[in-house]
Amino acid sequence: MQYKILEVKDKKGIDEFLMLPVRFYRNEPNYIRPLNEDVEKVFNPKINKSFRNGECIRWILKDGDDETVGRVAAFYDKKIAGNNEQPTGGMGFFECINNKEAAFRLFDACREWLTDKGMEAMDGPVNFGDRDRWWGLLVDGFSEPNYCVPWNFKYYKDLFEDYGFQNYFNQYTFRRHIGVDGIHPAIMEKAERVFRNPDYSFRHIDRRNLGKAADDFRIVYNQAWGRHSGVKDITKTHAEALLNSFKPIMDEELIWFAYHKDDPIGFYIMIPEINQIIKHLGGKLDLVGKIKFMYHKWRKTCRKTYGVIFGVVPQFQSKGIEGGMIKAFANIAVRPGFQYNEIELNWIGDFNPAMIKLANQLAFKPIKTHVTWRYLFDREKEFKRAKSLLGKD
Repeated sequence: MQYKILEVKDKKGIDEFLMLPVRFYRNEPNYIRPLNEDVEKVFNPKINKSFRNGECIRWILKDGDDETVGRVAAFYDKKIAGNNEQPTGGMGFFECINNKEAAFRLFDACREWLTDKGMEAMDGPVNFGDRDRWWGLLVDGFSEPNYCVPWNFKYYKDLFEDYGFQNYFNQYTFRRHIGVDGIHPAIMEKAERVFRNPDYSFRHIDRRNLGKAADDFRIVYNQAWGRHSGVKDITKTHAEALLNSFKPIMDEELIWFAYHKDDPIGFYIMIPEINQIIKHLGGKLDLVGKIKFMYHKWRKTCRKTYGVIFGVVPQFQSKGIEGGMIKAFANIAVRPGFQYNEIELNWIGDFNPAMIKLANQLAFKPIKTHVTWRYLFDREKEFKRAKSLLGKD
C-alpha cells in the first residue's frame, strides 16, 4: 500500500485531523469525543505557551484511495527537552489503522522531524504542554475516559512496541466512592490530630477571591511539584489562568487548601468530571452545545469528581495534611443530597511510589493504566526508565 503523509496547514487538514477519531471510534460505546476547541488549543501559538520555547507540527496519513487512515503530531519544548540524559521531544495525538506500515510511517515522520530539531529521543503519546491532558497510551481499563484523557484502541500498544518504543513509565488512574470508609487508620488518626491542632485549618475555595487562591496554589505547587524532573515552576499569572479555566464548571466545595498558621501548605483540586456532559455535545461547544452543557449542568448530570492535582509542601508531608483535606471534604460530601458519589484521580506515575502508597491508604483503587513510551534514536544507547522520586531507578 502506498501511503502519503501530509502536513496539516489549512482548515481542510484540521477538519481531517479532528474527524479521524470520530470515524475510527463510531462503534465504540466507551469512547467520548473531545471538544474540538480543547484539541485545537494545543496547536494555537496564541494560547499554548509551549510555543515560546518550542515548535509543533502535525500530519495526516492518506492511503492509496485518498482516505485518511492516520494522524500524529510532533513537538518539543527546549526547557523540558534538556531535562533528560538526551534532548527529548514528544509525539502525540496518534491515531492509526491497525497496520504497521502505516503506523511506522507516522512514527518515522516524528523521529525525522525531531532529529532535525536536535532531539535524540521522543516520548509518546504525550501532550505539547501540561501533563494533566492528553498524556499516555491506554493499555488497561477501557472504560469511559475522563476529560482530556486519551482513549484508544487496544492494538495501539502493539504498534508502539513493534516500532521499538519502550515503557518509560506507567500512569495509574485511581477511583473511590466519596466518604472516609476504608481509609487507613493511621491516616485518619493523623487527620484527627491536625484537626484538633488550632495551628492547622482546611478551607475550600471562594470564587470571589481567586487571586489569593492562585497565589496559595503557586506557593504550594512550586514546593511540592516544581522540584520534579520535567515539571516547571509556575507563576501567579499561570496559576490564575488555571483557576480561571475552571470557573465555568467550578464547584467551590471541590477545591480545598490546607494552612499552617495561615501559610498555605497543601491543596486538593477537584472538578466535576464534565466528560459526563461532553459526551452529549458531539465535539462542539457552539451555541447549541452551550445550551446542552448548561442543561446537563442544571440537571446535575455529573455524579463523579475528578482529582486534577494534589500537593503538600515537603516539610508537611506524612503529617496528616493529606487525610485532613480528605476529611474536610468528606464532612461536606456526606450530607444528604450531595451531587457527587465518586472520585477519580488524575494519573499517578509509577515513578511516584509515595503518592501511589498514599492513594492506596486513602482507599483508592487502580482502574486504568496508561503508558508513556520512550524511543531513543540511537538504538545502541542504554534505555533507562523514569527515575523514581525516591531516588532509585
